[in-house]
Amino acid sequence: MEKKGTETPQSTPHVKGSLKPTLILTTLSASFGSAFQYGYNISVINTPHKVFKSFYNDTYFERHGKFMDENSLLLLWSCTVSMFPLGGLLGSLIVGLMVNKWGRKGTLLINNVFAVTPAILMGVSKVARAFELIIFSRVLVGICAGVSYSALPMYLGELAPKNLRGALATMTEVFVITGVLLAQIFSLQAILGNATGWPILLALTGVPALIQLLSLPFFPESPRYTLIEKGDEETARQALRRLRGCNYDVEAEMEEMREEERKEQAEGHLSVLNLFTFRPLRWQLISIIVLMAGQQLSGINAVNYYADIIYTSAGVDPTQSQYVTVGSGVINLVMTVVSAVAVERLGRRILLLSGYGICGSACVVLTVALLLQSTVPELSYLGIICVFAYIVGHSIGPSPVPSVVRTEMVLQSSRTAAFTVDGAVHWLFNFIVGLAFPSMQVAIGAYSFLIFAALCLLTAAYIYVVIPETKGKTFVEINCAFAKRNGVVFPEGKEVTTAEPHTPPLPAKQTTF
Repeated sequence: MEKKGTETPQSTPHVKGSLKPTLILTTLSASFGSAFQYGYNISVINTPHKVFKSFYNDTYFERHGKFMDENSLLLLWSCTVSMFPLGGLLGSLIVGLMVNKWGRKGTLLINNVFAVTPAILMGVSKVARAFELIIFSRVLVGICAGVSYSALPMYLGELAPKNLRGALATMTEVFVITGVLLAQIFSLQAILGNATGWPILLALTGVPALIQLLSLPFFPESPRYTLIEKGDEETARQALRRLRGCNYDVEAEMEEMREEERKEQAEGHLSVLNLFTFRPLRWQLISIIVLMAGQQLSGINAVNYYADIIYTSAGVDPTQSQYVTVGSGVINLVMTVVSAVAVERLGRRILLLSGYGICGSACVVLTVALLLQSTVPELSYLGIICVFAYIVGHSIGPSPVPSVVRTEMVLQSSRTAAFTVDGAVHWLFNFIVGLAFPSMQVAIGAYSFLIFAALCLLTAAYIYVVIPETKGKTFVEINCAFAKRNGVVFPEGKEVTTAEPHTPPLPAKQTTF
């Protein structure tokens, strides 16, 4: 007879995911090679802009025997700056076709063509004496940023277990800010922001792309994409085992994905046009548009644009303001990392609401400080505090959290179309703010920040009324939460209790567009 109590207890598989080495390395490879491009290239030409303008003018003189007038040079430089968000808009429109055909990981790998090619072109532009190469390359690297800004959160959101989905999805913004900060550091006049170093400064954008090309092929594709869209159950199971480890209940997550697939088989893959008329996703789509429009219309690019003027008015030497800018970049990165840690503890809503509250309040106080600093010089220092406070507020909520929520609010069949709309809204309003703010600032001056304060308030009010907390919920549960507002009946996931043989997804009703 066997003695009772001597058996070795069997380990119980975990139902919560943890940060396993494969998941960490996949996230780092995907994020550094993709989101970095957005942050680096939106910031890299700001600090040394006088160096670039000098190159443009000298090249023009060599060709025509005279220098450009101020208006022509300003127009050419504005074209250089605006080509990046224009490329981002183009990238957001093609990302749906790419992720459907080549998958999430495949899209990120192919997208590196739009980083390596412009890196080479910009690197040789000085030798070739062709500033046109810089302008054209800005379009290409913008396409890279537009594709990655949609494909990367989609990939990370589908890789992550639900208890870590928020933290991993915020890595998109963490690496965007990392790119901004490194661009600010490398752009210092003492490093590469000078007449001899700027070609290398621009060409550095190709380095993360090459690192990703060498590393990402060794990591798995999105298990959700593999199972739901490709119908390959065994490959999806193997990917989950690599990402979650041996002590994780892989079959429970496989069943959750099958449940999601069963609920969406009847509708097939929604096109962008169908998405706007599909009632069960009406408020999810509106929420995505509001989140992305609010992120840009809250004034982050305007505050960055105005920062140098505020620093100078506070008595900061113009040659030293570049170091203050780097300091604000450090604060931005630190607070974004804090948000990545807090998003799974505090939830999405509280970070969004508090972030918009801080941004709106900072804009109001900044308006007062700018209006009165001529009569009360000490208020110019309050302007610097407001800029830093605004950056803190945007870094904990409006910047990183929409990347999480937009992934969570739609199911697999509609995610591609939703991200196409999401990216287009993001880049369109990015372009509009960059184009309109200088003129608005000339017309109404400091009062322009009151407009941003009002938009922060409106966005926060919408979030408070409409968007539910999504922390720790499955994609199906989140869609159930929206069902009542949409006026539809969404079957409860609890009805599905046993695994069923995998059924390949129905053919897509329409293409992405």
